[in-house]
Amino acid sequence: MRSQVQRVLIVIPCLNEIAHIGGLLTQLLPFAHKTNARIVVADGGSTDGTVETVRTASDIDPRVILMHNPKRLQSAGINLAVARYGDGADVLIRIDAHSRYPDDYCDVLLAEAAKTSATSITVGMIAEGKSGIQAINAAVQNSALGTGGSKHRAHSSGTYVVHGHHALMRIDAFRQVGGYNETFSHNEDAELDWRLIRAGHKIWLTSDTFITYFPRDSFGALARQYFNYGHGRARTMLEHQMTPQLRQLVVIMVMPALMFGFLAPLSLLATVPALVWAMACLIGGIAIAARHRSPKFVMTAVSAAIMHASWSAGFWINLLQGVFRPLKPKTAAQTQ
Repeated sequence: MRSQVQRVLIVIPCLNEIAHIGGLLTQLLPFAHKTNARIVVADGGSTDGTVETVRTASDIDPRVILMHNPKRLQSAGINLAVARYGDGADVLIRIDAHSRYPDDYCDVLLAEAAKTSATSITVGMIAEGKSGIQAINAAVQNSALGTGGSKHRAHSSGTYVVHGHHALMRIDAFRQVGGYNETFSHNEDAELDWRLIRAGHKIWLTSDTFITYFPRDSFGALARQYFNYGHGRARTMLEHQMTPQLRQLVVIMVMPALMFGFLAPLSLLATVPALVWAMACLIGGIAIAARHRSPKFVMTAVSAAIMHASWSAGFWINLLQGVFRPLKPKTAAQTQ
């Protein structure tokens, strides 16, 4: 248990978040005033007015710092912010700009860090869509059909986990394991969690607060997102010789099932795995529609199919590339 006052560094990696950044800074500043925290906005080259909004906020309040993130990736932006501004802080709070947070979010994170032995405090995510396809995508991402029962997506009670949505982390531990791997554009959080666990640290998933996440608002954007997720997960497993969990293994087999279907001219039995998967998506979509009492949510079956197939495709492409590509040597920090 850590009872002393924690000095806080808040980092917001962002790119073109003019719709959210102003309100987010306004919401975070009372906490920053109370705790003397600094808020670093790591901007990856925004062109929509985000930079000007942050610069104006910084001119008014020096607790807000605008930092250019030349590598553009979230992982690189957070690493750079910790390198430049982390020496005077005990804990890092990561805020993702494209989400909504409760007003007491940071206070709850500090309280959870004080009462647990965890190095990292993670939070649950609730997807919210305003209308149309975004609402459909949100509904499936809030269901087992879309998440496979992932703890930080399933409103579980507080518990120690091996992975969760990053919220608060002790800076000494962050630095000990080498921070985020900047060669990861996706799955960088799970990859870092693996190294934290290997180094003997604990990760706590709190049930006392959460974030509201706004999903992609088109099926094409959803497919690209989940392709990248699968790609990143395969790379994490390859580099660290990890075994997939059952819920991941089920999705991994979607693409082989679809490919197996091309053997239908030889035997109709070849279509059975893909048909079983498609039927599971449809039944899941019907169940979600019944739960929401709206027929339009049957379309969650389409969202789920896109998520599964895209994730599986990304996974297999990276996996097959890895078979024929030697892995890069790990740094000393990565082997701890």
